[in-house]
Amino acid sequence: MGLVSTTTSQEVASQARLSTRDRQIIGILLVATFVVILNETIMSVALPRLMVDLDINARTVQWLTTAFMLTMAVVIPMTGFLLQRISTRTVFILAMGLFSTGTLLAAISPGFWMLLPARVVQASGTAVMIPLLMTTVLTLVPAERRGVVMGNLSIAISVAPAIGPTLSGLVLQFLSWRFMFVLVLPIALASLIYGSRRLVNIGQPGHQKLDVRSVLLSAFAFGSLVYGLSQLGGDSGSQLALGFIGFGLVCMLLFGWRQLRLIRSGSPLLDLRAFRFPMFGVSVALLCLAMLALFGMVILLPLYLQTVRGIGSLATGLMLLPGGLLMGLAGPTAGRIFDRFGPRVLTVPGALLLTFTLWRFSAADSTTPIWTLVGLHMLLMLGLACLFTPAFTAALNPLPPYLYSHGSAILGTLQQVAGAAGTALLVAIMATRTATLSQAGLPQIPALNGGIATAFTVAALISIAAVILAFFIRNSKPPVEEQSMEYELGAGEQPVSDEAATRN
Repeated sequence: MGLVSTTTSQEVASQARLSTRDRQIIGILLVATFVVILNETIMSVALPRLMVDLDINARTVQWLTTAFMLTMAVVIPMTGFLLQRISTRTVFILAMGLFSTGTLLAAISPGFWMLLPARVVQASGTAVMIPLLMTTVLTLVPAERRGVVMGNLSIAISVAPAIGPTLSGLVLQFLSWRFMFVLVLPIALASLIYGSRRLVNIGQPGHQKLDVRSVLLSAFAFGSLVYGLSQLGGDSGSQLALGFIGFGLVCMLLFGWRQLRLIRSGSPLLDLRAFRFPMFGVSVALLCLAMLALFGMVILLPLYLQTVRGIGSLATGLMLLPGGLLMGLAGPTAGRIFDRFGPRVLTVPGALLLTFTLWRFSAADSTTPIWTLVGLHMLLMLGLACLFTPAFTAALNPLPPYLYSHGSAILGTLQQVAGAAGTALLVAIMATRTATLSQAGLPQIPALNGGIATAFTVAALISIAAVILAFFIRNSKPPVEEQSMEYELGAGEQPVSDEAATRN
C-alpha cells in the first residue's frame, strides 16, 4: 500500500480548509524545497569567476549546472519508489541529509575535481524534495484549492532558481565563491533539524521493489542524451555527440518499454499510465519548454552581462532581482486566476511573452540600454509565472491518487532533463557560433555576443511550440471510476479500492 493510499479521494475532497498539522507539513517542506532548489542556479553568476579561479573553459564550467540537473533527472525517477516504500519523515531526513553533506563538501572544495561531485551530492537531495512536496500537496489539498496552493509553491519551484543569480552576485561582490555554500549550510541544517522533529508521516510505507535495470536504463538514457547535446560542435566531433544522443534515445525507449511491462507486477520505476490522461502529457511538454527557457536564460544572460557588457557580479545579480521578485509576486495571483478562470487565460499570454522576450534578447548587443534588458527580463519572468502555476496544476489535477507520486516523479524528471538538455544545447550552440565568428576574424567580445545571440534565437524558435501547446491546456479531474483506485495490476485484474486497501 503506497503512501497516498491511506488518504482516500473522498476524504481529500471533503476538506474545506487545511488543518494546522497539514499547513505545518506543507510549510516545512516548502521552506526546505526553496533552500535546495536555490542551489540549482546559484552557480550561474559565478561561472565567469570560476573559469578564471579554476582555470577551466565555458564548456567545462557549465557542467556545474548541467551535472546538477542531470543528477536530478537520474535520481527523481527513484522517488516514486521511495515515496511509496519509505515514510515521509525518513525521506525528508534522507533528502536534507544529502543536501547538507553536498553543501559542506562544496564549501571546502579546493578545486573543480571536488566541487563537481559535491554538486552531484547536493542534487541527489534536491531531487527527492520536489516530488515529496508535490505528492504531499496532492494528498492533503483538495482539487478545487490546488491552484492557490500551487501558486504559493511556485515561489519555491520557480522563483528560487530565478533569484539564485542575485544571491550569488551579492556574495561574489564581497566574498569568495565558497561562501555561496557556507551561507546556505546553516539554513539547510536548521531545516533538517526542525523538520526531523516536527514532520509527521503521511500514510504507511509499502512493499514496492526497486527495479535496478530500470534505474540503469534511466541513468544511461538521460546521461547520454545530455552529454551528447553538450558536445555538439565540440572538439570531440559531431559524430561522437550524435552517437551519444542516439544511444540515449535508444535507452529511453527501452526504459519506457520496461516500465510498461513492470506495470503488471505493480513495481514500475515510473508508472507511465499517467500519460493516459491527455492534459498530463500536454502540460508536461509545456513545462519542459518553460524549463528550457528558464535555465537557458539563467546561463546565457549572466554570461552576456559580465563578458559582453563588462558588468560586475553584484550589478548582474541586482539586475536580475526585479524579475525574480516579480515572478514570486505573480505566482499566488496566477493560482487564484487559475482556480477561477482556468489555465488558458494564463498560459497563452505567458507563452507569447516567453517567445517575444527571448527573440528580443537575441538582438541584444553592446549598446542595448541596461533598463531595456531589465525590463525584458521582468517580462520573461512574468511569462514564466503565467506558465508554471497553471501547467503544474493542470498536469497533476487529472491524476487519480494511485498515480500522485509517480506523476510528480515523471514531471520532475522530464523538467530536469529538459533543463539540463536545454542548457547543454544552448551552451554548445553559443560556443560553436562564437568559435566560427572568431575564425572569421571577428574580435573575441563581438564573437561571443554573436554566439549568445544565436543561442537566444534558437531558444525563441523552440518556444514557439510553447505558444501552440498553451492553447490546448485546460483543467480536468480524474474520472470518477478511477478516483478510488489504489493500483491497477494489469489487464484482466481487478483494481484495489482505497477502502479495501485500508482493510488490508
